[in-house]
Amino acid sequence: MENKFAERTHLVKSSETREILKVTERPEVISFAGGLPAPELFPVKALKDVCNAVLNEEGAASLQYSTTEGYIPLREAICQRMKVIGINSTIENVLITSGSQQAIDLTGRLFINEGDTIICESPTYLAAINAFKSYNAKFVEVAMDDDGMVMEELEKKLQEHPNTKFIYTIPDFQNPTGRTLKLERRIRMIELANQYDVLIVEDNPYGAVRFAGEELPPVKDFDTESRVIYISTFSKIFTPGLRLGWICADESFIDKYVTFKQTADLHTDSFTQRITAKYMELYDIEEHINKIKAVYKERCTAMLSCIEEFFPKNLSYSKPEGGLFIWVELPEGVDSTHIFTECLKNNVACVSGVPFFPNGTQKNTLRLNYSTMPKEKIIEGMKRMGEVLHREIEKETTLL
Repeated sequence: MENKFAERTHLVKSSETREILKVTERPEVISFAGGLPAPELFPVKALKDVCNAVLNEEGAASLQYSTTEGYIPLREAICQRMKVIGINSTIENVLITSGSQQAIDLTGRLFINEGDTIICESPTYLAAINAFKSYNAKFVEVAMDDDGMVMEELEKKLQEHPNTKFIYTIPDFQNPTGRTLKLERRIRMIELANQYDVLIVEDNPYGAVRFAGEELPPVKDFDTESRVIYISTFSKIFTPGLRLGWICADESFIDKYVTFKQTADLHTDSFTQRITAKYMELYDIEEHINKIKAVYKERCTAMLSCIEEFFPKNLSYSKPEGGLFIWVELPEGVDSTHIFTECLKNNVACVSGVPFFPNGTQKNTLRLNYSTMPKEKIIEGMKRMGEVLHREIEKETTLL
């Protein structure tokens, strides 16, 4: 039969990270590859009680079709959480999505015409790259340093690309680098967006998982012209399997998002929305998040110590204050895809940084996840990685 696929199918590839995760499912592999929360922290026991409560109190409604916008008590709870971090909103500003990934995809559907320019950090979130590529977007990368996206570079790119549709940014503990955009740059980003009349898509899945340093307000906190679309999720602070995220934006945007979501899945799972709302009613989610932060702080500290002890000295790395990731920059000329292959031979896995650059601009980087593995496995896995890095970097240096 003749191939009937749409042209856009050539624009999207299977997520390289997801394919890597299939390899790392072998029990003997110590994996720093995925962006997975620690499964032992999921509130399984509490959720058993919560599920019973939901089914006892509103069983039929929880299993029925629902409104596209989402379950009102959950949207109200989200508004309360956002108010604490500086985002004043009402439920009319909030749409519940099937994970923040759906929010990202809907954003592409809603705003991107073929050939539109999207400005993003370099590197940036792989799944956002793939989502926006499916709408044939053009990516313009902006350099980062330890304090996040460089605003002088952002302004230069805005001048060079006056028809930019939006700036996509992950200001808190960015995926893949773990870096955080400092306060002055958040304010400046809004100023530039206002000046050049572009939208900002603020993707914030990790902001609540801060275990060190000073809390920073979201970019949307400084939004005076309703041009920031804020996306977040329960995946990193509750459970990823329930697939619950949300969009907070101006009502005119939400109305359009609702229309497009109706064509995708009608509404987000009624039962999981009620489970999450009921959990927040019966339990202290902040107490649960604090447990997550304590564990991730210990694991991040262990991994950073291991980098100091076991890795070669001629590389650099980020020092995150939250989130799930550490970014490693190897010496020029070292191919991180080769490093991944060699590490896997030693039953330890990381992720090459290559796919996180939408235009393929850098090949000597690695992303390490510290949230999933316990401390003792982090130490053993980092020893194995260190041995590989010493051997391969020395070999590469000799060739040069």
